[in-house]
Amino acid sequence: MDDATTSNDIRLREGSSIAQRLVVAGSAAAVALCFTPGLFTHDTMEVIISVVALLLGAAFIGAVMLAPAVVWIVTQNEILIGQQRPFGKLRTRIVSKDDITGLQVQGSKPAKARFQLAFTLASGERLTSPPLSDVTHVRDTVARIAAQFDVANVEPPLNPLDASNPEMHLGEPVEPFSKRDVRIVALIAVALCVVPYAYRLWRGLSPGLIDITLLPVGVIAAFAVHRYANLVTGAFWIVRQADIRVERLWGDGTPRADHIEGREVKAITVERRGRSEDEHCIVVIRLQSGRKFRSPRIGSRNEARAVGAEIVRRLGIAPENNQI
Repeated sequence: MDDATTSNDIRLREGSSIAQRLVVAGSAAAVALCFTPGLFTHDTMEVIISVVALLLGAAFIGAVMLAPAVVWIVTQNEILIGQQRPFGKLRTRIVSKDDITGLQVQGSKPAKARFQLAFTLASGERLTSPPLSDVTHVRDTVARIAAQFDVANVEPPLNPLDASNPEMHLGEPVEPFSKRDVRIVALIAVALCVVPYAYRLWRGLSPGLIDITLLPVGVIAAFAVHRYANLVTGAFWIVRQADIRVERLWGDGTPRADHIEGREVKAITVERRGRSEDEHCIVVIRLQSGRKFRSPRIGSRNEARAVGAEIVRRLGIAPENNQI
């Protein structure tokens, strides 16, 4: 359940589905099983490494599969908290309005567009909610909850994706790498390719074909680093009313900017770009010209959908092109 938009209740949820847990646990099991052959050797160190790897893998699988799913339902007068572990019973708790004495909004360092509610109870206990999925209306949601529970002096969060901002910012402003860092990386690339050739000469051996081939490869790698290093700095999106400004860098570090208008959009979707739908979802915009723009990482699928919906509203994208 997510933040409700058609009800007076606010619903928050945290926890992966059984299918997602099985995928992660299966991957961990596959990695752990790679160390199994070490158990059948006569090398004590290999046996120890294999046992430790298998134990760590089993512990990780257990933590993934047994992590609880948490649901909060925030009503006018109380908070209903439900917690359930896989194959376990549902545990519920009700926190009344009179028990709440304070409210703060906590941000997340890894995901700057992720916010959680931290309630302080009369007993001194502190309860932290699951993340707010509608990251484009955090200020309104916090103000509404503070008014419901008569909590004063709640500091509004700094949210770069809030719909109340004239400009929504996705990612960080791009800056070119320093010339010193580029030179260092280029020299490292050359050194790594020269080391095998130099080592064979030092040992009095004749360099092989691979050793000789690596020499021009090192030169090419150094040139590529020097010429195209700044292409990996990513993009910075500025979402305004009626258009998006996408700031990036050319390979030599000079800035470039593209503009996206609603009439140019052929499709807007939310996609996963990474290991998990809880952390690595982005907004993808395809233009009528065939160009494709991928946003900086936003967060969970629900968070990316909220951002995508606000982009659709601001750009006036036609309903038939909205695939969020």
